[in-house]
Amino acid sequence: MIGFLRGKLVHKAPPLLVLDVQGVGYEIEAPMTTFYTLPMLGAEVILHTHLVVREDAHSLFGFAAEADRSLFRTLIKVNGVGPKLALTILSGQDADEFQRCIHNNDSQALVRLPGVGKKTAERLIIELRDRLPASGQTTDSTDRTVTAVIISNPKQEAVSALCSLGYKLPDANKMVQAIASDGKSCEELIRLALQGAAR
Repeated sequence: MIGFLRGKLVHKAPPLLVLDVQGVGYEIEAPMTTFYTLPMLGAEVILHTHLVVREDAHSLFGFAAEADRSLFRTLIKVNGVGPKLALTILSGQDADEFQRCIHNNDSQALVRLPGVGKKTAERLIIELRDRLPASGQTTDSTDRTVTAVIISNPKQEAVSALCSLGYKLPDANKMVQAIASDGKSCEELIRLALQGAAR
């Protein structure tokens, strides 16, 4: 198992990023909660990682916070929740928000996440209620720092990222168009779009 990677950030196009670790480029999928914290390209990054091995692929997932990786590992143990859906959940809510939904039996907030239907939301609440700490008890969710990153076309990148997270193209376009985007980075646009969708 690869526990963490430390290397130079050479590419990012949510939900995918590439880390150059001593000349080897690792493709890593990460939730938006991690993308919000990434520095500019060329900077060194340390990510907590989880490797998923299947017959047809080896997929590496990366997280800025240990709490997010821990929650990801808990989520993929739930029946019907795979790595992609777990990544989508973590992109729409941070660990504390998700735990609050679980402990408050707030299935409505979970259903607003793409790919999470009513049955999945209820299953998450039933299976995770006793396995997750109460919100506010995660160990390092406050360790994140947000750094704005300037990219060539933030709106287009934001729409693409939302589609990767499970939103349909027309919906993703509407979500991004509803935001005053002047000077905002791709990560800021995605965060605001997801916050708007959660209301």
